[in-house]
Amino acid sequence: MKPIVVTASTEMELSLLVQKLSAQADHGLGHLAAFRGEAGGREVVLAVTGIGKVNAASAATLLLDRLQPELLINTGCGGAFPLAELSVGDLAIASSETFADEGVQTCEGWRGLELIGIPVCELRGERLFNTFPLAAGLAASAVECAAGHGFRAKLGPFLTVSTCSGSAAHGEELLTRYAGICENMEGAALAQVAHLYGVPFLEVRGISNLVEDRDLSRWDLKLAVGQVQRFLLEYLRFPSVAAAAR
Repeated sequence: MKPIVVTASTEMELSLLVQKLSAQADHGLGHLAAFRGEAGGREVVLAVTGIGKVNAASAATLLLDRLQPELLINTGCGGAFPLAELSVGDLAIASSETFADEGVQTCEGWRGLELIGIPVCELRGERLFNTFPLAAGLAASAVECAAGHGFRAKLGPFLTVSTCSGSAAHGEELLTRYAGICENMEGAALAQVAHLYGVPFLEVRGISNLVEDRDLSRWDLKLAVGQVQRFLLEYLRFPSVAAAAR
């Protein structure tokens, strides 16, 4: 049976999963800090990618090429756009992932990659520029699981950025480009690699802060990463996970 791979940018974002799944260090995955455990009768590989799109894509390529997993899950914390009506400690579940700042800054304003005309991914006749749709069945199973276990969660588009929004104005600017409920720094890169390898991809993040004028006193990283890992402990044992992945 193929494993499930769960990634996050830092070890803190996987530490509870490592503990609860009794996962043991795996030193055979190149430069990655990785751990192997078991949930719901399936092997689970937990891997720390590092921050940002390059680290995420490098890690995903290694993991998917070597392990050929049944499912790739990305987790960690994220910033919620105020209009999403999410609070710190809530869960955000991705319906799509978008490279929100790959494009062209023109005299008339910012434009996406369609203006250049070169897709970031062209596969089986499909040309994808900034946005990668994600598997609807996986997202629906995550929403169902969250509701059934008392987690407050919302499904919607995610935006991946190289520069996090440290001001409300920057967050508003991103939303003029693409609809989104949550911003992060890795998800679209992982979605692209998963698409290339034909591996189903799910992204669930705990909300650590709102996209507003930066005020760390309003953030709660510990709550965010704790909540989303507690959710994943339930989700990895959820009966419909394997069926949704297929």
